[in-house]
This record gives sequence, C-alpha cells and structure tokens, in this order.
Amino acid sequence: MERALHARDQIGVEDFVLLEDYRSQEAFVDNLRKRFNADLIYTYIGPVLVSVNPYKELGIYGENHVKEYKGEAYYELPPHIYAVINGALTSLVEETRDQCILISGESGSGKTEASKKILQYIGEVCSRTGAEVRSVRDRLIQSNPVLEAFGNARTVRNDNSSRFGKYMDVEFNFMGEPTGGHIRNYLLEKSRVVSQAPGECNFHVFHLLLAGASDELLKELCLERDPKAFNYTKQSGHERDGMNDADQYHTVVNSMDIVGFGSGEQRDVQAIVAAILHLGNVHFQDVDGVSCSVDNAETTQRLAKVLGIPADSMQRALTHRTIEAQADVVTTTLGVEQSVYARDALSKAVYDRLFTWLVRRLNMSLASHDQGTRHSLLGILDIYGFEVFKSNSFEQFCINYCNEKLQQVFIELTLKSEQEEYLAEGIAWVPVEYFNNKIICDMIEMKHTGIVSLLDEECLRPGEANDMTFLNKMTQALRSHAHFVSHESADNKARKTIRRDEFRLKHYAGDVTYNVKTFMDKNNDLLYRDLKDAMAKSSNKIVQDIFPASELQGKKMPETVSTQFKKSLDQLMTILMSKEPSYVRCIKPNDVKQSHKLDTEVVSHQVKYLGLMENLRVRRAGFAFRRPFEPFLRRYKSLCPDTWPRYDGPARAGVHTLMKHLGFGDDDYSMGKTKVFIRLPKTIFEVEDRFQARKHELVTLITKIWRGRRQRLQYQKQRECAIVVQKYIRRHLAMKDAEKRRWAVSVVRRFVTGFITRNGPENDVNRRFVRVVRREWLKRLAGALPRSVLERTWPPAPPPCREADRLLRPLHLRWLTRRYVRHLPPDRKYALEQKVLAEKLFKGRKAGYPKTVAEPFRTSRLSAEHEPLRPAVLAAVTKVDSSEVKYVAPVTKYDRHGYKPRARWIVATKRGVYVLDVHDKPKLKDRFALENVQLTVTAESDQLLLLKKVAPDQNGKEKGDLILICPHVIELVTKLAEISAEKVPIEIVSESSLTHSMKGGKAGTIDLVRNPAAAIHKDKTAGHLVVTHG
Repeated sequence: MERALHARDQIGVEDFVLLEDYRSQEAFVDNLRKRFNADLIYTYIGPVLVSVNPYKELGIYGENHVKEYKGEAYYELPPHIYAVINGALTSLVEETRDQCILISGESGSGKTEASKKILQYIGEVCSRTGAEVRSVRDRLIQSNPVLEAFGNARTVRNDNSSRFGKYMDVEFNFMGEPTGGHIRNYLLEKSRVVSQAPGECNFHVFHLLLAGASDELLKELCLERDPKAFNYTKQSGHERDGMNDADQYHTVVNSMDIVGFGSGEQRDVQAIVAAILHLGNVHFQDVDGVSCSVDNAETTQRLAKVLGIPADSMQRALTHRTIEAQADVVTTTLGVEQSVYARDALSKAVYDRLFTWLVRRLNMSLASHDQGTRHSLLGILDIYGFEVFKSNSFEQFCINYCNEKLQQVFIELTLKSEQEEYLAEGIAWVPVEYFNNKIICDMIEMKHTGIVSLLDEECLRPGEANDMTFLNKMTQALRSHAHFVSHESADNKARKTIRRDEFRLKHYAGDVTYNVKTFMDKNNDLLYRDLKDAMAKSSNKIVQDIFPASELQGKKMPETVSTQFKKSLDQLMTILMSKEPSYVRCIKPNDVKQSHKLDTEVVSHQVKYLGLMENLRVRRAGFAFRRPFEPFLRRYKSLCPDTWPRYDGPARAGVHTLMKHLGFGDDDYSMGKTKVFIRLPKTIFEVEDRFQARKHELVTLITKIWRGRRQRLQYQKQRECAIVVQKYIRRHLAMKDAEKRRWAVSVVRRFVTGFITRNGPENDVNRRFVRVVRREWLKRLAGALPRSVLERTWPPAPPPCREADRLLRPLHLRWLTRRYVRHLPPDRKYALEQKVLAEKLFKGRKAGYPKTVAEPFRTSRLSAEHEPLRPAVLAAVTKVDSSEVKYVAPVTKYDRHGYKPRARWIVATKRGVYVLDVHDKPKLKDRFALENVQLTVTAESDQLLLLKKVAPDQNGKEKGDLILICPHVIELVTKLAEISAEKVPIEIVSESSLTHSMKGGKAGTIDLVRNPAAAIHKDKTAGHLVVTHG
C-alpha cells in the first residue's frame, strides 16, 4: 500500500483510515472519485474493502494478478478483492480458523461479480491440483450460472440483479484445497414471478427458456418463443438488449451438466418453468358474482399436460377452496379476484419451492465425500444492502432488518478484533463511542412486543384483521419508542411526511418509511389446500418432492415468512460469529449503468446506508496506521544512518531508532510487540514524503557508482575486443580477395560457355544468353507480324523460341480473325453467319456444298421478269400468314403420281413454308408449318428437296410428300434452319434411292443416277422418278 502514498493527491489514499478529515463524508466521496477516475475501484477502510462498480472490463483479474497477490500480505500490494480472499485463505490454512467474507451493497453495485471473482481466485489457485479437486472447483464455479438464471433478474438498476440472499460455505482440507461446499438462500423475491415494476423483467430463466430452447422442446412444453405471449413476461416490456438469452441458456444447461443434474431432472425443471408461464395465462370469468370459472380451458389443459396433473383437478383447485374445521369439511367457490390471488400464490409458491429444491440439489452435488478429515470453512455472504425506495414494503423491511443484524455483528466483530489486536500488542485500549443498533434489532425481533411478533399475532388472530389493524397495534405497542414513528404517534411536523397507512423506522443508516399495505398477505403467504392437493398429483418428480402428500396431512399452521426469515437470520448470525470475517462493501457509481461517471448524490446515499462513515470512525478511534516491524523497517531504513544500509539488531529496536531519528515523539506513535502504531495520517505521510525524496538521492548515488564501474569494464572489454577484431579482419580481407578472384574466373567461364550454347536447351550456364535470344526474336517478330487474316508470312524462330512460336502463331491468327469479325458491317456479318450455318449442316455431307461457298446467300431468287408478280404472291401468303417473309425462290414441283414437272414459287416465313402456282393468278398449293415439316436432301450434287409433314393434318386430307427441284437447295434449307432456330429436322440421304409417301398412304420411289448429261425423267419401266447428278 505504501507504494502509492506519494501519489495520494492525484489518485487519493488507498486506505480511508489515512484521510486527514476522516469525519467528512465529502472528503470520503472525493477520495472515491479520485480513485474511480483513475480506474482504481478498490479502497480499504482498514481490513474492509470498498469496491465501486466500474461498469466496464478493467483487465485486473487475469492469471498474472492471481499470482501477484497469492501469498502476499494485503498491505504489500494495492487494494484488490484478491488481497481479501488471499488473506482469508492464508488464515484458514495456516491458523485453521474458519473464515467468512461478507459482501453487501445495493442492486447494481457489483455484489454478484465480487462473489464470482472470489470463486475465480479459488479456482485459479487450485487449477494445478488433482482431478478430484478440479472437479469440486468446477462444480463450485458452475453453480453460479444456475443460481443466477433462477435467482437473478433484469432491473432498472442492474441487468443481472440478485433477487435473493446467498451464503455459500466452501470446505477446504488441511492443504487448502476445496473439497466441497454448501449454499443457503434467503428471502427470494418471489413476487417478481407474477408482477414486475415498469422497465424490469421476470427472472432470467423464463426468458432463457423461450429464447434458447429448441423448437422440439418448446413444442413439447406447449410454449411459444415470443415472450409477449405470456402475462408473466410481457408486463413491463420484454426488451432485453445485450442480454444474449439464447447463448446464456446453453451456458446454464452446460453448467447443470457439470454440476450433476441428470437429463430427467433438467427436463422436469424446464417443465415447471413452462407450467408457471402457462399458469400466468389462465383467466377467469364471473358466473354469478360469487363464483367463477376458467375462461380459457385450453391453457389449463396445457398446464396440466406439462405437469402431468388431471386437467379437471387443476381447474377445480383454481376456482374452489376447501376448509377443514375440526370434523367438518366445507368447500366454497372463489370469485374472480380470489381465483387470481390463488393463481398468483400458486405461481409464487411453485417457483419458490423450485428454487429451494435447486439449492438443495446443488448442495447434494457440492457435498464433501471426505468425511474423515478435518475441514475448514470459508463462507461467502452475498446479500442485499440497505434499501430505501420511494415506496417501501414488506421486502424492504426484511432486507433492512437483515442489514441491522449485519451491522450489529460488524461493529461487534470490528471492535472485538481491534481490542484483541491492541491487547496482543500491549497497547492501551481506549473505549470507542459508537451507535449501538441493538435497540433497533430488539424493536423488530423482541418477543411479544417486537414488530415481527406483532405482525404474526395479527396474522393469526381470528376476526377482521388487516394491514391497518396491524399498524394500529404496532403504534400502541411502540408509541414511545425512540426509533418508531407512525402518523398517529408523530408530531405535527413529522405527520405531514407520513401517510395514515405508513410507519417510519429510524435505522442506523437513516430513516425509512414503510407502507403497511400487503404486509399481512406477504407475511402469511397462504396457499390453499386444494392447490397443494392438485400439485401433489403431478407425475413430475420434482413437483412430487416439493409438494409432498404428507404436507396435506399436517394440521399445524405453517410459520409466517417473517418468522422463517428471523430464524434463518439468527442461524446466519451464529455462523458469522463463529468465523473470522472479511468485508467487501460494494458501491454503485450512478443510476444509468455508465462507466467513467460518479454521481456524488448516489454515492453519498450508499456511503450513508452502508454505514461506511461509522466503520471509518470506529477504525480511526485509536491509531490510523499499523505495520509489522520487519516490512516497515525494510521500506524506510534508508532514512536513518544507523539503520542504513543494514540493521543488525532486532527489528523493533531498528524501528524505534528510525522514528527517533525522524523527530517523532511518543504522542505520534506507539511500539507494540510486533507492530508499530502511528496515530495520525500526517505522520505516515511525512515519513513517506521523506522516503520519496531519499529515493532520488539514493538513485543519484547508485547511478554515479554504477556508471563509473560500467565505463571501466566497458573500456577493458573494448580493448580486448579490438585486438581480436583486428586479427580476424585481416584474415577475413585476405579470404575475401581470394574468393573474389575465384568468382571472377567462374564468371568469365560461364560467359563463354553460355555464349557457345545459347541455341541449346536452357540451363544455369546459358540462361542469360537464351533470354537475350528470346528478347531479340520477340522484337523481330513484333515488326514482322501478319497484318491480315489471309497473310501467311511468319518469321522463323530460333530453337529456344520454338515453343513460344507454336503458341503465338495461332493466338495471333485468332486475334486477327476477331478483329476482322468485329469490324464487319451487319449485313455482311449476317451473310457470313448463314454461311457458317450452312457449313455446319452440309460440309462433308453433301457433294454440291463446296460450289455454294463462294456465292453469298440471298433472300430472293426471283428474276427481273418475276418481280412484277411478287406483290400478288406475297399478298396471297399474307392472307394465311401475316409473319415476315424471309425467303422467295422459283422451284420445280414434280407431281406425286405422274412426276410431271410444274413451275412453282416457294415462300418461307417465320411460321411456315408455302408453295404457290403463279401461272395465271397466284394460288396457294401447299403449306407446311415449321414445327410440322421435315426436310430431306441427298448427299449428292443434285437439287432435290423432299418436304414431309411430321404429323398428319387434322382435316385428314393427306397429299403425300412434296418433291421439289430447287436450283439453290442448300441456300433454301439453310434459310429454313435459321428461321426455325435449327429446330426443323433435316435428313441427308446417302442411298441410291429414297422413298416418299403419296396420296392414300401409297409409297413412291426416287432413284438417284450419276449422269450429268441426262435430265430428270420418269422411268417408264419401273415408274420411278429418276434424278440425275454429276
């Protein structure tokens, strides 16, 4: 701690005991602010650690920090929660004294995180031990996510607020290794299950289940993923930005696996959570003003299905109440308001008992199996701090009662430890004046006249008992008590600030006004017998455990909530009094959960209600600073010539000599048996300031001596090195000259060899020359490249360039071709595309194709004498086909029977092929749809074209195949293929004869004869059509 004393003006003091104005709350808060602004969130009040929530990651909890604090005294290092737990573990192992760490503070101050850091430190310290110890460590750490899921909720002050008190005992063996643990829970805020304040959420587990469970599990539990579908999760909005519920759900499931929950147990827990959601959706409708019925029976059926309860039993239990009066059993109906109360009471009871079962189940998993060895206990108490809201109810009363008891224990143990230390050190003890809050604790818990007793008495009293009768009774009993005020007992000034249904208690930390509304209901916490009976019928094993059938047989009135809480507090106080305590007081810097912001009003409020100023005043009642002689002398011995640089006598005598040399009198300090006690902070500040000044003098002296010695050693070493370097540099230079000559010879040899072999295969020797040959050939080639597609000149290539020549020649030709094609006019390009299609269809398949290559295709083959008839022909075609005409040409048609030749025109459009007689007046003779025509030509050089219909006409009039002699048959077929996008089937026949169909289904034959001189004619003998070719 002394390391930072010189920086106290900038970052404050590390121990509030060292504050000059220790009675000023403003100075206290200002010191907190200085340290908070410097990201120093921990400060001591003697052995008490004050922690301010930074609302950000500081990077001060890693493995290196654990190693730094392990085994060190807390005053040797800056304040840290690791120092607290390290000191507790050290005392536990070395002195075998049970320890406890009390963590308190209001919601959002970081209590839960502080308890996590303590378990994290224990886990890191035990990480290198055996597998069994690691298993215990893992179960201890993984119990936290389970408890947080079921016991924490998002509030306006805190995204992960603990809504219950927790005390965990960690068992250690004699080696300081954790062997087990045990958890106690206090006052779960079960009312949150059925109602939440604006801007707050229900317990995490409801949202985690809806967000993270699989679709199959949600279907099995009859749930929807949207939280707005359930009354218990939609009341104050369901926005949970940054909560990442789906991932957290899987974290909780994994933690339950590690802790030892079986799959069946996890399924039963999920079913109970789902059942509570369904229970919140049950609605009631009035029947006759006295009774009611379930308005949505399907919801009750889903609830009964999930829990394995008969649906009719569940509905009856929610709308009826059975009362046993001696030997009589009376069943009455419930109104809507009473049924809603019963429904919510059941929801709270189920969740409360489930949480208690979870704690019990965790304790089974954490139980130590090594019962034969002695164990020491380290208790961790994470409990709510003093609470003061605008409206304070039964929960705040219980919480503040708990804090009164803790304050009583704290003051008692603090004074006791101080007195024991003074006695052990032989220092005279001066009695300390302090406020003893036993009077307040007695007012609350005294038998017969205490507030708890009065509340229980009013709850059990027959007749019309309510919250106001309880307030009246309390006023009568405590009217004269100095720490109790009600509207009736207050003076005129105080009466203006207290309503008729309120009372005020003057706690040690300040006045708190409570509203008595719901005090009796919350204290009774009644659950109707019918509901217990229905739950006992469940097939869910956990429900059977938390609602045992034996409970229905008992006639004894259950204890009230306040009595149960009082007993659990008494047990807790007994536990704490049996252990050596350490304290962590957590403070929330602001109400907006923002880092780097410390609100003075918010912090001052917490300082007051945590009783920190009272703690400081008790600690400062005697001496402000105390340290063992050895570390004190070790740090400050340089300030006295008699103790510097080494003191051979006892440390106590050395400290006494040192303090006398510094000019301090007996009023400034006292010498104990093992420690020096310094009365005022200014004394230790003066010692520290002298030490800081002395450090500069010592540094200058040490620097001067060290530099002189270093320079002498450096000169001697440099002289020796220079001699060695000179020897080796000469040898090195001679070797470099020889190496350079060898290199020159090899360069000349490689040059000559490379030049000789420059036209051979490339290798390491001739690579440079080969590259030169390639470069020069590429230059020559660049100037002699062909300029057009038809130019075939190409410069010869030397041997090293032949592979490149083989690749570049076709590449250049493709480039010339591409350039030529890109510059073609559209009509020329279209003509070439037709030639390409003709090549695809006929090249190598028809003998007459080569003669057609040079002649461009045309869209019309009409002569000048035919042109006058063109409009009339096209008009005749347009009557049956309005599509664009693509080709016109004269052809010769041969009749199907006598093969008599007749002059015809053939017209091709986008839709079909038409044959017309133009002898007198254009007359349509034949037509073929493009999708229903097949073209047949021969492989010879003749001009024969056979048109066949793929499918017969619907009118049934079949004329047979059309035989045409077309002077430009390749041009015509190519046109038809282009028009139909090559969908028209084209058959090229290579036989010497072919068959065609005739009218009536008969077949005719066409013979192909090689005789260029003969004309096409009919064979008189066979009756075949003879087509000649060259």
